[in-house]
Amino acid sequence: MKLNTPNKLTIFRIVLIPFFMVFLLYPVFGESGEMWCRIVSSLIFIVASVTDFLDGHLARKNGQVTNFGKFMDPLADKFLIFGAIVAILASDFAVADSSLISREILYQTFLWAGIIVIFRELAVTSMRLVVNNASGIVVSASMLGKIKTNTQIVCVCCMILEPILLPFLGNVLSFVSCIVMIVFTLWSGFSYLKAYWPYIKSDS
Repeated sequence: MKLNTPNKLTIFRIVLIPFFMVFLLYPVFGESGEMWCRIVSSLIFIVASVTDFLDGHLARKNGQVTNFGKFMDPLADKFLIFGAIVAILASDFAVADSSLISREILYQTFLWAGIIVIFRELAVTSMRLVVNNASGIVVSASMLGKIKTNTQIVCVCCMILEPILLPFLGNVLSFVSCIVMIVFTLWSGFSYLKAYWPYIKSDS
């Protein structure tokens, strides 16, 4: 199969994920280079996230929507978010301490937010496979699903960049973005389940 430009952007997004994780997990710039690790990792993450908008936009604009794109685009989003969640939780410095929202509170909030995200994404992906096998329908991303993805992107960026760009906020922005991410992750998950439950039920 010859890949079109949108599909190549989707694959490029997947390729960027390990590079983003390396800069967030390891002191690439030395023990005192935390700021640069945050900057580089966030730039890679933002570039990868922008490709999510570009591949869908180009596919619709140029009439290049394919089943490969419908399947791989949301999957690439999941890989990116899963990688970000794992890297932030495993990193020694990604979760910053503060006098307002402590490191422990923010870490625990992000940990449970990450668990919710992972379970939701696995559940929806499983549902996509069941619906596709039962009816041949490829379940593409809904508007609510795209909003969910954007809240996850914003949350990751806040977690990485707030300590160096807005340290006076004391992790409040990161904490609030975690809560918003949880709300839209659950909301979109229930929305998918409600919309495609008839296909799952008829297959049981």
